Amino acid sequence: MQRILVLNWQDRENPQAGGAEEHVHQVFGRLAQRGYDVTLLASGFRGCAPRAQLDGIAVHRTGGRYTFSVAAPLYYRDRLGHERWDVVVDNLNKVPLFSPWWVSAPVVPVVHHLFGATAFREANLPLATATWLMERPLPLAYGDLPMIAVSRSTRDDLIARGVRAPVEVIPVGVDSSRFTPHPRGRKTTAPSLLYLGRLKRYKGVDLLLRAVARLAKQGLHIDFVIAGTGDARPELEHLVSDLGIGHQVTFAGFVDEDTKIDLMRTSWVHGLTSVIEGWGITVIEAGACGTPSVASDAPGLREALLDGKTGLLVPHGDIEALAGVIRRLVENAELRGRLGTGARHYAESLSWERTGAAVERFLLAAASENNMETQTQ
Repeated sequence: MQRILVLNWQDRENPQAGGAEEHVHQVFGRLAQRGYDVTLLASGFRGCAPRAQLDGIAVHRTGGRYTFSVAAPLYYRDRLGHERWDVVVDNLNKVPLFSPWWVSAPVVPVVHHLFGATAFREANLPLATATWLMERPLPLAYGDLPMIAVSRSTRDDLIARGVRAPVEVIPVGVDSSRFTPHPRGRKTTAPSLLYLGRLKRYKGVDLLLRAVARLAKQGLHIDFVIAGTGDARPELEHLVSDLGIGHQVTFAGFVDEDTKIDLMRTSWVHGLTSVIEGWGITVIEAGACGTPSVASDAPGLREALLDGKTGLLVPHGDIEALAGVIRRLVENAELRGRLGTGARHYAESLSWERTGAAVERFLLAAASENNMETQTQ
């Protein structure tokens, strides 16, 4: 196996990039460094170049966020289909591309998470319905292909949907040499909460805001920093105004990597209250910085966060419980320190090197099996 084509809705430079894009570049950038010829086909965005070289990966961009599923097969046919690919990696983290129906090389699906009914919490009815319907044929297109899932929750979801082939769980990694606790142990003076990620409805940032407002009414002031961009920001800003907590909340917008790490190091608590995650990479990154998390007891998150060891889980949508665990973490320095230490230890057990090596082994086996089948035909 030498040549790898990766299909992903976005690349790392896309303003909407998230955990799936981090996974692609961390894993396949390492494979490119090891001598593999890696090409990524992704969607374009406003002002982007049609081609780029990122982390040793040749990036081709076509279509846009809502047209990529149509543009990708056409671009492949016209520009990439004539080339020889040892394996095609199809990242399923948005609407499925159904690549086995239009590529000629063996396909390995890498599944972060599927929306299912969650789509109706995020998008308008027509778009959510389209997303839900397009996930229905997934077992038909991918069901017989050995695949990778980033969490046990995602694997279980795939099996429940009718996937028949083996699903190997390969967790996401973290760079624990870069994401580290503050060298002097510095934290913000006042109690602080951090959300860092895309501002989407399903991420549940509104739940954190309501918990902060409830605690404010109880006399506990918490500074809440919301870092990231997304189409849910106007709704969140209106909610902040309605709750009367504008003096406690800062919308930091997009932050660079150094600022991101500084926020994770200095915040008292990190929060991620999504209804579903493939893994919840910011929980691990914050943990590597020695900051415990509070998160919804939801698929993906209950694996990224070890309840009572690296942070605390709460029933999704239970504002009273959420406010209660934030209060516990803020007021109990011993608990906060113990969980932060546990989170750091857990992060150290995960690495991108280990993730990349596991993915490489899986792809080599898939390419070898396909070669054997071809020779016997």
